[in-house]
Amino acid sequence: MGVVIALEEKVQEPSIASLVALVAEDMERVNRTILQRTGSDVALIPEVANHLISSGGKRLRPMLTLATAGLCGYPGDGHVKLASAVEFMHTATLLHDDVVDDSHMRRGKLAARMLWGNEASVLVGDFLLGQAFKMMVEVGSLACLDILSSAAAVIAEGEVMQLSAAKDTQTTEDDYLDVIRAKTAALFAAACEVGPVLAGRSKADEAACRSYGMNLGIAFQLIDDALDYGGASARLGKNVGDDFREGKITLPVVLSFRRGSESERAFWRRTLEEGTCADGDLETAIGLLRKHRALEDTVERARHYGAIARDALELFPASDWKRALLETVDFCVARAH
Repeated sequence: MGVVIALEEKVQEPSIASLVALVAEDMERVNRTILQRTGSDVALIPEVANHLISSGGKRLRPMLTLATAGLCGYPGDGHVKLASAVEFMHTATLLHDDVVDDSHMRRGKLAARMLWGNEASVLVGDFLLGQAFKMMVEVGSLACLDILSSAAAVIAEGEVMQLSAAKDTQTTEDDYLDVIRAKTAALFAAACEVGPVLAGRSKADEAACRSYGMNLGIAFQLIDDALDYGGASARLGKNVGDDFREGKITLPVVLSFRRGSESERAFWRRTLEEGTCADGDLETAIGLLRKHRALEDTVERARHYGAIARDALELFPASDWKRALLETVDFCVARAH
């Protein structure tokens, strides 16, 4: 249903403007908290952390924490610290990811590891995780601490799963979805679940917000995968083909590999498994993905998960919060256009 609405409203591109407006006041507090908590007597820590934190990310995950707390009528201010903790967890994983993936760019700027080295990136990521856990403890909700700390463990598992599957063209669609559920969607799910938990809502409401976050997170990552080959990567601060150059097996590659001829599979093995790339290989890869409709079908899978996310919120009565969260699904999927 969400897809039909997005297509009918072609005049007005889906956006997160409503979400941004609703959480604006709280996000100012989150941003202040982030600046305070990156402070350290060790000069390198704020330098590295702020390089990434101030580089223009949408801060979608902390906004989701604030929005689900609003959706559930939470009257306190614990959601501000939890939203800040969520952003620190996300930033820490990006710092660690860039080291693992040997990435050169992040959000259109040189990755922190390129400026300060791998060791500093990993250690500053660890510092941010420590600060995130301190804020969770300060909120005083054992349930929220459990949700977010469990997510941190699952994200690390996802990283290791991805490492094990790296450059493996035998990766199945199910294998890949397991990786992104852990690596990306788990933090979306946790960010959305702590809102109703703080508000003392029912288990059904908690589960609904968690399902919304989990499925939105899967849709979000699948669109990122398609965008990497789809020519709109500049909006993500990436170069077209970053995943290809890093030898990442993402869903478009999984689909193209399965559907391809033996000679096409040999191409994927050479470029991704063996890492032997020649001039023109990226163009060949994009050609194969288009030939087998791998990009379109990846976007179609994202729409499917987006529809599940929308349905998860149907438990809640109509409100500005609910409308903004539904529009966020449309926005995440529409990035592919």
